[in-house]
Amino acid sequence: MTTARPRRIRGVLFDKDGTVLDYWKTWVPINRRVAMFAAGGDAALALRLLHLGGHDPVTDIVRSGSPFAAGTAEDLARLFASDFRDGSFADLVSGIDGIFRDGGAETAVAEPGARGVVEDLTRAGLVSGLATNDSVAGMTASLGRAGLYDVFAFKVAADSGHGAKPEPGMALAFADFTGLAPDMLVVVGDSVHDLEMARRAGFGLKIAVLSGPGLEADLRPLADLVLPSIRELPAALAEYI
Repeated sequence: MTTARPRRIRGVLFDKDGTVLDYWKTWVPINRRVAMFAAGGDAALALRLLHLGGHDPVTDIVRSGSPFAAGTAEDLARLFASDFRDGSFADLVSGIDGIFRDGGAETAVAEPGARGVVEDLTRAGLVSGLATNDSVAGMTASLGRAGLYDVFAFKVAADSGHGAKPEPGMALAFADFTGLAPDMLVVVGDSVHDLEMARRAGFGLKIAVLSGPGLEADLRPLADLVLPSIRELPAALAEYI
């Protein structure tokens, strides 16, 4: 994708899972717990729900853009509601969110070099933020477990009051926080949801990373840059700083 060169970039808004957290080590076991909970302990149904949510129960490959890859607890609850027999829809949402929170506190693993990358960009004068379709509680638990909670100046989640990706609200909240024009900011993420949020918010640069479930074929048409992981980000941003 070609685009006009943005003004000098002064802030970076990161996605969480698949970008600064290792999606596979963190979320494969959590997804399985969610499916088993929604299935009421029925193992055969849990396998079907995993597949329905985009998680292959045999290979543990998670489909690009699927609810398990990029959705919220409510997205998954809507998908599983017709099979849930142990309470109300609100109980299902609450249960999934609790598994996200507790699972993140147990299994979250940072992408290699993630903290150093954010610290390097901060030292270069950029404001670093994080936006996730996880809840505030889940975000806090998983970032804390991975040693990344304190490294971001701004953090926002799907239940922070700004909407969820791919809506632009979280990105615009970051712009408000920084006091910078959106075209001076960049989003870095592993999903179409991240890049679409950035486009709708008018961000100056959209960077995709291939460290999560997102496929290059899906991401490249929406991205200004595609990188293997955030480890390559400081070099990629050097000409924009």
